[in-house]
Amino acid sequence: MLVALMWALRKLYIEGNYSKSGDRSMDATASGASSSVPYHNLIDQPLSLVTPLQQILQCCQRHCFGNAHPGEFPLATSPSIVLHVLTSCDLDPDDLARLEATCTFFKQPAKFPPDYELSIAEVAALDMCQKRAVFKPMTTEGREMFKQRCGGSWKLVLRYLLAGEACCRREKSQAIAGPGHSIAVTSRGSVYSFGSNSSGQLGHGTQEEEWRPRLIKTLEGIRIIQAATGAGRTMLISDAGAVYAFGKDSFGEAEFGGQGSKFVTKPQLVESLKGIYVVQAAIGNFFTAVLSREGKVYTFSWGKDAKLGHHTEPNDVEPQLLGGALENILVVQIAAGYCYLLALVCQPSGMSVYSVGCGLGGKLGHGSRTDERHPRLIEKFQALNLQPKAVAAGAWHAAVVGLDGRVCTWGWGRYGCLGHGYEDCEPVPKVVESLSTIKAVQVATGDYTTFVVSDDGDVYSFGCGESSSLGHSTGIVGQGNRHTNVHTPALVTSLKSIGEKVVQISLTNSLYWNAHTFALTESGKLYAFGAGDKGQLGIELANQQNEREIPEKVHIDLN
Repeated sequence: MLVALMWALRKLYIEGNYSKSGDRSMDATASGASSSVPYHNLIDQPLSLVTPLQQILQCCQRHCFGNAHPGEFPLATSPSIVLHVLTSCDLDPDDLARLEATCTFFKQPAKFPPDYELSIAEVAALDMCQKRAVFKPMTTEGREMFKQRCGGSWKLVLRYLLAGEACCRREKSQAIAGPGHSIAVTSRGSVYSFGSNSSGQLGHGTQEEEWRPRLIKTLEGIRIIQAATGAGRTMLISDAGAVYAFGKDSFGEAEFGGQGSKFVTKPQLVESLKGIYVVQAAIGNFFTAVLSREGKVYTFSWGKDAKLGHHTEPNDVEPQLLGGALENILVVQIAAGYCYLLALVCQPSGMSVYSVGCGLGGKLGHGSRTDERHPRLIEKFQALNLQPKAVAAGAWHAAVVGLDGRVCTWGWGRYGCLGHGYEDCEPVPKVVESLSTIKAVQVATGDYTTFVVSDDGDVYSFGCGESSSLGHSTGIVGQGNRHTNVHTPALVTSLKSIGEKVVQISLTNSLYWNAHTFALTESGKLYAFGAGDKGQLGIELANQQNEREIPEKVHIDLN
């Protein structure tokens, strides 16, 4: 990225020198005559004993402050040009820090509003923060408090915001494969729902199933950026940080068909979260968790015996702050399994993962099967030298994709869902060696299934083959068993054949529903396969069919 910046600056030097040379340039060049406009190449011919990086830094400093080289002009006289380049190039916060550390021009006060003492690298970071929808509504006081929580630098604030965007796909189209029902969010924030609706979880004001995607009209005028589903319930997050919920309004025995649960059939604002700007929600089997813009986690329900670090009843509707080790740490993503919660955190030292809840099967990643009442750091990633980028919590197993593209899985390995070639439990994260030849960008987990998306858009799956939800069917009668369990990652050739790059996978994460899977392509097309007995695929099935073996396009425009 630094090299790209140097070329961008070089372009500005050339254009700047052309403008200084009068009207000689365009006509002479167009007619084939040689131009007499002088300019100096940013990167000179290599010199012995001088590394390319040293040359770049020397040239950068020379062009910032100027010297005797003919045809040059110092950028220090026009810092606004440099600021424009830094911002428009969308430099990584680490790149901004390197510029600041290697050149006094980027370190000294830039004398730009709103803070004349900020360096030009800090101003650039602030400008890029202001492009983010979650940052724009913050007050001046709120922004300053947020900066201090992030570590006192706008570069660190930008790093946190970018980390959240990378793992949660905020403000982009998405499809969520819930337990028996599905939610699709368009890039403009409209919401479609379809599938099972016995609890009103589709949000249309009825309890009737929908076999085709249907727009939730009561949300007109509200832009939704994120969705979460659970058994009989749905939660939606707006770009204003508001939370809307519908379906079952309590956990506990009502979850399994007991009496006493109230059904909400249209989206309702969650009043208890009005004072919290929420950016993500995650629904487990006994609890709900939400993540605030400031990186704090709040949970509802399942507080009996301090299961999540606090004491509450199953139908508790007041958010409880998940404190302990996470109290002063920035959380960028949460993932809820059957009875546990994972939190991806951003610290000055890098990214790490904490877990809390039920430890059965080793899914908390601490090397044991004991429960954790308070969030605890998963230490294994340090030994693996792996920086987590995104986390996924299956019903009984978990997965992480690292910044370097490696994938780790751990927990209960039933049906081969860990991808290690066996069904044993793994109580600590373990790298999936058979994926070493690809660079993963996303991982998704379900009941006993796992999907991995590579940087070139290929998809790999492994685990339980029930309901054809792994996508390995050829669609040809007599060729292969579509319900076969897969113990090591296998390329989903049925998705490869659609000829489009897949950017997101979502699959059912519940023990009590037949699974289905969504694949979202780069162009915004949605493909579905797996169980469709309740209409959750968004596709009409032929008589006597209850599942779809190979991916079929869902007729919905997510763009």
